[in-house]
Amino acid sequence: MTAVEERPGTRPDIAPGRLFVGGRWTETTDRFDAVDPATGRTLTSLARASAADVDAAVAAARQAFDGWAATPGRERARVLHRVADLVRARADEIAAVESADVGKPISLCRAVDVETVAEQYEYYSALAQGVDGATRQIPIPSHAYTRREPLGVVAAITPFNFPLILSTSKIAPALAAGNTVVHKPAEDTSLSALLMAELLAEAGVPDGVLNVVTGFGAEIGEALLSHPGIDKVAFTGSTAVGRHAASVAGEHLKPVTLELGGNAAHIVFEDADVEQAVATAIKAFVFNTGQFCMGGPRLLVADALYDTVLGALAEAVPHVPVGDPFDPATVVGPMAGERHRAKVEQYVELARADGGRIVAGGGRPDIDGGFFFQPTVIADLPADSRVVQEEIFGPVLTVQRFTTEDEAVALANSTPYGLAAGLQTTNLARAHRVAARLQAGIVWVNDWAMLDPAIPFGGVKDSGFGREYGPESLDAYTRTKSVVISLA
Repeated sequence: MTAVEERPGTRPDIAPGRLFVGGRWTETTDRFDAVDPATGRTLTSLARASAADVDAAVAAARQAFDGWAATPGRERARVLHRVADLVRARADEIAAVESADVGKPISLCRAVDVETVAEQYEYYSALAQGVDGATRQIPIPSHAYTRREPLGVVAAITPFNFPLILSTSKIAPALAAGNTVVHKPAEDTSLSALLMAELLAEAGVPDGVLNVVTGFGAEIGEALLSHPGIDKVAFTGSTAVGRHAASVAGEHLKPVTLELGGNAAHIVFEDADVEQAVATAIKAFVFNTGQFCMGGPRLLVADALYDTVLGALAEAVPHVPVGDPFDPATVVGPMAGERHRAKVEQYVELARADGGRIVAGGGRPDIDGGFFFQPTVIADLPADSRVVQEEIFGPVLTVQRFTTEDEAVALANSTPYGLAAGLQTTNLARAHRVAARLQAGIVWVNDWAMLDPAIPFGGVKDSGFGREYGPESLDAYTRTKSVVISLA
């Protein structure tokens, strides 16, 4: 495979030990490597920020807050719209950086990740112009109204799997509402966060409004959670770390938005279009190499279609293209790191121990270097197997059968998670009926991962609370103040 360092456009110069604080780049001597998951080779070095660096970033954000909060919403909208324009103008560069850093297929980065980021900034630029309150009629002789005001300094802590999209889902609404941000990206995949800081500055975001500190969660993530200068925490990551983040933020009475783990069920009813159902099932579990909290790793199939669907998966899944993320034909790239692949391998071995039947995949493909794993389909596991109940976060699909609609819903709701769910049916009444019964923040019918900045998503149960996307997200970055003026 071609070394990423030799590929054009990957911009290893973005982050030679640099942080973006107060509108300026600062270099650190304490660094760690950013690794290309397709080859295992080092891309560049990243700054290992300290608690003192967090203090500086929070201070810069605090200093910038009053000015940005007082900036008219229409002007904030213009700035955010310029960000969207720059994202599209530099789409190839951004996609190359994200692909090299995360291992995403370049075609996926360009069509999905980069375009979604541009659309998010466009969407929130429009909403920035309407962050307003309302007058209220009350029996007291008075003029009463509400104001929606920004919260202050937001800590945005984001994961490794969708660095561009999941950072923008926090930064764009936070800035639209008039907040300032300190962004801590995942240590595995920080390059696009630094590139976006450069781009936002070019678009006219004032110094200190966005700050980026790279490093490890146990060090600077903890510092942000407990920092007295942080007014809100927006976190996406694992449920275990999310519980801890909520606990620490709660001790300091900081509002929190948590988008956590998922283990979505994908139900195929007996009246489904089989060809469409199989194609959607494959997309749902291999998308982003299975490193998708709203992926569909649990396929529940009606008895009447079970053998047919399983046979179709066994035939089709081995032909899903796995390989070099810079090859336009690639559908499944490497996992983001060796520890992520090792976790998937442990679950596959556990599935074998639990009596699971490997229908497709089950190991590493014949590719030199990198952190690749074959798309894998497993049948015949008991419903209480850890492989079914827990979030694997890799290209692994378990397949179970059901007999009735009630049984399908019970199986779908049987895990601790509730982020996404989906179903395949040609019966419109069933689609509405089952969607209402599924314990999930978003439900898709006859397709998967239909997402748009206008459609909110988020979790229930162990998948967290709060919503991203839509006007609901903007609400999470404002507080309401009531003003009552006596007219007596």
